[in-house]
Amino acid sequence: MFNLRVGVATVAALAALAACGGTEQAADKPAADGPRVLKLWHYEGADSAMGKAWAEAVKQFEATHPNVTVKFEEKAFEQIRQSAGMILNSDEAPDVMEYNKGNATAGLLSKQGLLTDLTPEVTKRGWDKLLSPSIQTTARYDERGVMGAGKWYGVPNYAEYVMVYYNKDAFKKAGVEVPTTYEEFTAALDTFVKAGTTPIAVGGAEYPAQQIFYQLALSKAQRSWVDAFQLYKGKVDFKGPEFRYAADTFADWVKKGYIEADSAAIKAEDMGVSFIGGKYPILVSGSWWYGRLVSDVKDFEWGSFLWPGNTMSAGSSGNVWVVPENAKNKDLAYDFIDITMKKDIQNLLGNSGGIPVAADTAAITDEKSKELIENFNTLSASDGLAFYPDWPAPGYYDVLVAGVQNLINGTKTPDAVLDEIAAPYQENLADIGN
Repeated sequence: MFNLRVGVATVAALAALAACGGTEQAADKPAADGPRVLKLWHYEGADSAMGKAWAEAVKQFEATHPNVTVKFEEKAFEQIRQSAGMILNSDEAPDVMEYNKGNATAGLLSKQGLLTDLTPEVTKRGWDKLLSPSIQTTARYDERGVMGAGKWYGVPNYAEYVMVYYNKDAFKKAGVEVPTTYEEFTAALDTFVKAGTTPIAVGGAEYPAQQIFYQLALSKAQRSWVDAFQLYKGKVDFKGPEFRYAADTFADWVKKGYIEADSAAIKAEDMGVSFIGGKYPILVSGSWWYGRLVSDVKDFEWGSFLWPGNTMSAGSSGNVWVVPENAKNKDLAYDFIDITMKKDIQNLLGNSGGIPVAADTAAITDEKSKELIENFNTLSASDGLAFYPDWPAPGYYDVLVAGVQNLINGTKTPDAVLDEIAAPYQENLADIGN
């Protein structure tokens, strides 16, 4: 995907280090004179908005650092999520890496001492001036690993949110208008079911199904509930109206045929491919799918809208650039992050179907991208970003996947599922002293 001119450069770099008498190079200082390598990891596809923007950033980095080669390694989302702690605690750590934001991920690694405190670089390079307060929430973590305050351990250069993608041709054929209220939304789902079509593509084996569950909870939630759940600013009642409605309604949606009863084993990629192939008229997922749909949907017109009736939606900054504490070339990592924050890279990201955080809005000319960014701005302006349901506790992602799979399969009652997801949350509160 990127230019990987490693071979001779790597040998030369090792020789140069050996010539230093075997002393270790300080992690945040330049290596000895000679060719150097920046080791970069991320999990964005080449055709995604972020993939395109970061590919251009790599070109610019190599042009401005003629003695440095970027060694890019594409990792799967699940691969990094499951093994980041082990890898970053070894000498195999990359210099800069895309990582999941939130208490259970970046927050946990910051508490474990595996991430570099970026605060001095953030101030020096003015990244804090480019990011709104709501976007900064996922970049900063306190000593407990709780987001929203403390030191900077990550830098986001894009934003994201969950929305409803829809097949315009399928809607027109079924006589369904774009819903603007929750009641109109469920009426549209009923229309498709009556016509013999399961309306919503769902991936129960990974994140997509739990995001629908969370959207349903948010339909009954206020900001104070989100702050209690995500930031530990109050007590969360898992049998209260928010989660109770989500569990009961999700199970009901499966019974009504809005969601396939055999979707518990479907992965996110297969869910997306099924929508792209025209099998389902609706896909509920994040803005990270936007660029993929632009490039891959060939047989129908499509669009997107915010979850009808909600004032809040799952969403936040995008994933963050982190610099592992064991990184060997921290100075190069800071330079690369800086390039991804530049106007031309941000504008490219925006025109490729992403949501930039520091673009020139007048430079966003693509119509679909404008729709994407305008909907995000609607959420952001009303304090409508509610983060993601798996963030509050380490390992919570797997807990929610299992819980929602039980709702799909009908193997546990909604009441039992709520007990199942409450226990690890409460254990984490005890662990951090809340």
